Amino acid sequence: MQLSNSPLIRHVWKLSLAHCKSSTSLRYCCFSMLSVSSDKAFEAKQGGEDGTETPILEEIFKSGPTFGSYKMGDSTFYSLIENCCESGDFMSLEKVLNRMRRERRVFTEKIFITVFKACGKANLPEKAVDLFDRMVDEFKCRRTVRSFNSVLNVIIQAGLFHRALEFYSYAIVKKNLIPNVLTFNLIIKTMIKMGLIDKAIETFREMPMRKCNPDNFSYCTLMDGLCKDNRIEEAVSLLDEMQIEGCFPSSVTYNVLINGLCKNGDMARAAKLVDNMFLKGCVPTEVTYNSLIHGLCLKGKLDKAISLLNRMVSSKCMPNVVTYGTIINGLVKQGRATDGAHLLISMEERGRHANEYMYSSLISGLFREGKSEDAMKLWNKMLERGCKPNVVLYSAFIDGLCREGKPEDAEEVLYEMVDKGCLPNAFTYSSLLRGFFKTGNSPRAILIWNEMVNNDYCIHNEVCCSVLIHGLCENGKLREAMMVWKHMFCRGVNPDVVAYSSMIHGLCVSGFVEQGLNLFNEMLCKAQPDVTTYNILFNGLCKHGSLSRAIDLLNSMIDSGCDPDLITCNTFLKALREKLSPPQDGMEFLDELVIRLLKQQRVFGSCKILEIMMQKYLRPKASTWAKVIKELCKPKKIQAAIEKCWIGLFF
Repeated sequence: MQLSNSPLIRHVWKLSLAHCKSSTSLRYCCFSMLSVSSDKAFEAKQGGEDGTETPILEEIFKSGPTFGSYKMGDSTFYSLIENCCESGDFMSLEKVLNRMRRERRVFTEKIFITVFKACGKANLPEKAVDLFDRMVDEFKCRRTVRSFNSVLNVIIQAGLFHRALEFYSYAIVKKNLIPNVLTFNLIIKTMIKMGLIDKAIETFREMPMRKCNPDNFSYCTLMDGLCKDNRIEEAVSLLDEMQIEGCFPSSVTYNVLINGLCKNGDMARAAKLVDNMFLKGCVPTEVTYNSLIHGLCLKGKLDKAISLLNRMVSSKCMPNVVTYGTIINGLVKQGRATDGAHLLISMEERGRHANEYMYSSLISGLFREGKSEDAMKLWNKMLERGCKPNVVLYSAFIDGLCREGKPEDAEEVLYEMVDKGCLPNAFTYSSLLRGFFKTGNSPRAILIWNEMVNNDYCIHNEVCCSVLIHGLCENGKLREAMMVWKHMFCRGVNPDVVAYSSMIHGLCVSGFVEQGLNLFNEMLCKAQPDVTTYNILFNGLCKHGSLSRAIDLLNSMIDSGCDPDLITCNTFLKALREKLSPPQDGMEFLDELVIRLLKQQRVFGSCKILEIMMQKYLRPKASTWAKVIKELCKPKKIQAAIEKCWIGLFF
């Protein structure tokens, strides 16, 4: 009787009762009256970290034999292991395992699988591998493919893909474990994440030889990898193969292929797969519709995307934020931000709430279309609905105000943004700098730059430096631009194409064309010039009467794979009229340019020059027309045109 009144016994009974109330297993409740509560386990963990003994566990082991006829069974230990795993107390867990080993308790594989899962949650893959190695020799527990798969999954979840393949080879070769379908699925998934698609296919083909028939997940994983590697044909062929092998595709299988085809722009085949889905009894899900809508938006078929959205709703498949966001973003890109705002209202009427990225896209689009009042109304409406702006949303609003020629208002929004704990990024500051340069207020732009540097915001960002250099050069402040240029190199910032182009432009405008060419040659070693860079130099050389050097540079540009544009043509046509005696109309020059591009199979570039010639009433030669038409009428080009017609019929 005295024993039952002791504080230790009362404490133990409280623990056991608390465990019984929270336990889902009556069996554990019967045998584990000494199991440790999660709070105590946490205290035990804290104690272990300080180097002291874990008091609860020690008390249980010491006092257990004094409880009359009670003897701790294996279930008590199993319960303690579960509690240690739940609390992440690996020090106490190791003590329990060692105690069980000393008392020659029975270790089941289920125990170790529980521990492996805990290792995964705690991101301790090597601890899981260590325990796996000790299972047989130290704990006398038979290993099977179940425990192996559990450890393999822990390693993969930790992102250690090379280690996963090493562990797989080690277990299969040295430990003689026989892999099952799940093992192969995990390995195929790992190889695809590593970009080893061919190796994944090889492993997939090895499955039947190992008496493992691929399941739906095996096919889906491989199809997804092939689609992401732009090997669509191989992925689609697997759909037929799996049905021949008696593995019937699910909605997930079709979604993988439809998504791959839509991203590849093959909407006709994606539509046929949707029909195939219905025939096989698979109902399209929101993922199916999202993929189709995304594909239509990529093709610029926004009206058909909206029509599909309405069909989706009528099919009782509710669109999610991704669905609406995709269409809104597409409408904004097409210059239809107002339609996007109407869709936002429709979305909210259906119970969906817009996120910050939708608002930022719409606000940015409305400002670009010159509808600043609508953008301001949307901003205020968003704040009224309790949507807290993030850095993307603030940056879009600041950029819009600067586009409207209101950098002072944008600056106030910047200070409000900082006061609310939202730190500006490179895009925020570059928009503000661009806004002040646009209004001719370069001194204020320089002050903003200094403030940004003093506050440690985006100091080493090449975007902000490029905007500053461009603005200074545009405003004729070449000396200040050169100082910023040197500052970039001192800070270890590599100039981008915009920065190089801006400096070259500043030098050429100031009459330093040779220095501009020297900087261009330096640029070739560090960045790939675009047509804008070349046009700046063409203009500078032609103005200074160096037409032959400009033509040499044009030849270099074409050889580098960069096609001339309208500005290129206008620059040379003007030079041919003004700098040659007698003046030329440029027809022969442009005609030769078309032929030069055709010889390099650059049909798009040659057609663009032909369009410019027609706009300027310069007639190409009949032989040039014949060559262009012949190139356009090649079988592949015709097939592409036919597929485009099919897309129009299906959507």
